[in-house]
Amino acid sequence: MDVFKRILNFYINSSIHVALAVYALTWLTLIQFGLDYDKNVLYFVFFATVTGYNFVKYFGVAKFHHRSLASWLKVIQVFSFIAFIAMCNYAYKLQFNTLLILSIFGLITFLYAIPLMPMRYFRDSQKNLRQIGGLKIYVIAIVWTYTTVFLPLMDNDIDINTDVVVTSLQRFIFVIVLMLPFEIRDLNYDSLKLATIPQKIGIKKTKIIGVLLLMVFFMLDYFKDKLDGYTILSTLIITFITLLFIIFSNKNQSKYYSAFWVESLPIVWLVILLMIS
Repeated sequence: MDVFKRILNFYINSSIHVALAVYALTWLTLIQFGLDYDKNVLYFVFFATVTGYNFVKYFGVAKFHHRSLASWLKVIQVFSFIAFIAMCNYAYKLQFNTLLILSIFGLITFLYAIPLMPMRYFRDSQKNLRQIGGLKIYVIAIVWTYTTVFLPLMDNDIDINTDVVVTSLQRFIFVIVLMLPFEIRDLNYDSLKLATIPQKIGIKKTKIIGVLLLMVFFMLDYFKDKLDGYTILSTLIITFITLLFIIFSNKNQSKYYSAFWVESLPIVWLVILLMIS
């Protein structure tokens, strides 16, 4: 049991789980727009997510404690370097225009972890994008939306139309909702300067917002020009499952409630769609 727990912790801490979630949402987009399985895009997204998340999470730790890093963190560093090499390999196979836009989001990820701007631009001497009050959840949602919707469609030469815009809005809302249990969990740890949604309006109102956003998320399906029963049913099922996770989230939730189960919802959504279609 102890070995299994260590493996699970490494799986989560090394960002493999979140990378699979982003991979799942990207594949979901390909299916929804009738596109074939795109190995180059999907593998790039997976390895880029591992690289980006581990850079953001561990940059501050590694730069000050490089020689005294815990063994598990050293393994994650090596794993992240391998993921970076794999990311570069698949990036080489993407279209130039796709890479051009990706560079912008790469810069956002860089600024999310590293303080390059003068402190006077940030309230309370905050140093990077991650620490600007109220911004974190929206930065993550924008990056996920581009990565999982626009990137695969652009690389497959799909024009931006009404369905793409609606799908991107759905994806943005879905990611925002997924972040709410994390923000509720972190009430015990986050500085008040971060101004997260639960900090500003409380847990109860945060859950109400989550429920309302899920209603909008589901109803947006009916604004698409091309729609099939499989898509509607999969959206309905994942909306209901996500709703339950929002309702039962609390600041004393178990270690794996958000980090594993909530993060699994994109994967569950993909599996549902693959099964019913």
